[in-house]
Amino acid sequence: MDRLISILVILLRKERVQAKELAQRFDVSVRTILRDVDAINLSGIPVVTYQGVNGGIGIAEGYRLDRSVLTDHEMAAIFTALKGVSKTMPESQYEILLEKLKNTLSASQLDLLKSRTNHLIIDLSPWGGNELLKQRLITLRRAIENNRELEFDYQNLTGKKTSRRVEPYSLVLKGQAWYLYAWCLLREDFRLFKLSRMRDVTVLETCYQPKELSLDQLSWEKSWQESEPMVELELLFEKEMETIVEECFGENPLKNREGKIIVKTRLPENNWLYGFILSFGTGVEVVSPPGIRAIVANIAQGIAKKYSSET
Repeated sequence: MDRLISILVILLRKERVQAKELAQRFDVSVRTILRDVDAINLSGIPVVTYQGVNGGIGIAEGYRLDRSVLTDHEMAAIFTALKGVSKTMPESQYEILLEKLKNTLSASQLDLLKSRTNHLIIDLSPWGGNELLKQRLITLRRAIENNRELEFDYQNLTGKKTSRRVEPYSLVLKGQAWYLYAWCLLREDFRLFKLSRMRDVTVLETCYQPKELSLDQLSWEKSWQESEPMVELELLFEKEMETIVEECFGENPLKNREGKIIVKTRLPENNWLYGFILSFGTGVEVVSPPGIRAIVANIAQGIAKKYSSET
């Protein structure tokens, strides 16, 4: 099947090709290539043999794959999405699929597609690259495809470590971070595991029967909000922080008389929250609630003490 598809791709790209050339490329006999051509013909794609000096095997003149179901804008959207995925998933299947789609287009259509895909570029890979993450994505993807159980050590936000055995279902890219959505045998429920917190991932020989899932069960927002206690925050940013505030909380922030920026938001209360607030340095002040304000102040005092002590 792989050879048949590859031959078809070559025939779509080239006007005509010699049977001998195809035989050499795929390391088979010319007779095998001719049988492959017959199989392609039986599938409904008219492949013919042309005689003479410029002869060879080619697709019948006037025939093309029907792509009328997709508009130019829709085709550009597909290409943009596939190119974005291929940046972070180091598997050749996406690049092969892109080439197959290109071979269904004429030269003028390809020029138009190139122009439109340049309007929007999606690159999901991290700055500087992350080979460990790429390899882990490949490992988890194959475990999902083969219904193989996984074992790994997991550390949550509070630093608590547990050993998990799971049935993997989906890889999820959420908020610029990768997660594994899996049935946890320890919790006997579906859980979302952040890949950066997984250690010593092992694919087991044990296979599992996938459970039936509805779309309601795949609600990342719902599971996140239910698993994390939320807190209402009021933050006061220095006016020099306006650009950063807009990036984090949206445009047109509320300002007081001094030009300082007021942000009211709802976030999960955990160690991530304290680190997030401290990442703004002296550019932010927690107005409320008092408990969060006190925790951030204590952490800041500890940092100041550590760096002010003599070494």
